[in-house]
Amino acid sequence: MKTRSLFYNKQSLHQLLSVMLISLTVISCVTINIYFPAAAAEKAAEQIVNDVLKSVDPDVNQKENTDNKINNDSINKQSQLNSSPFPSNALLAIVNFIIPAAEAAQADISINTPKIRSIRKNMEKRQPKLRPFYSSGAVGFTNNGLIASVSNAGLSMKQKSTVKKLINSENRDRLALYAEIANANGHPEWQSDIQKTFSKTWINKISSGWMYQSKSGQWTRK
Repeated sequence: MKTRSLFYNKQSLHQLLSVMLISLTVISCVTINIYFPAAAAEKAAEQIVNDVLKSVDPDVNQKENTDNKINNDSINKQSQLNSSPFPSNALLAIVNFIIPAAEAAQADISINTPKIRSIRKNMEKRQPKLRPFYSSGAVGFTNNGLIASVSNAGLSMKQKSTVKKLINSENRDRLALYAEIANANGHPEWQSDIQKTFSKTWINKISSGWMYQSKSGQWTRK
């Protein structure tokens, strides 16, 4: 009996050390992700860019599937703990502490403030005017989340003036959008990361034949 008890004590200690190691790993990940939740930012950028460009709607089931996976993982962990010789209450306490922290680090970015809605509405209204210039290659998508003039060839003086005004208005709204998303989520320092995230999303979502700027600054037709 003494040998058996010693075996269980060693096994319990091993499980405790394993749980502590997992805890430290998860907490480390939380520390990294909480500064800028890249996945949540990409999802928010997709939603806005799709709406502005009138592209395909984002996969609304993505978050639901993620939530279901988290819930299933939690159930599986608790089932495993029930058959463990280590005191289940202690393990449950550790797991219940870790999981909410991990979920909190993956929280969505808020994009539903009145100011953000207003900016998005202005951008959506502007796109029908910009679309012909996107299609002709006169205006393209830059590598920093904005738009710019690519070529004035074939444009009349009036069209050149229109393009300049449209570009200035669009870029003003885009910069305001990136800043407002950062501010609305309580992290103004995220603005640069949010702009980079949107830059990639704009280029990924543009239609075939539109111009975009590579990382090196070269204009390319998609």
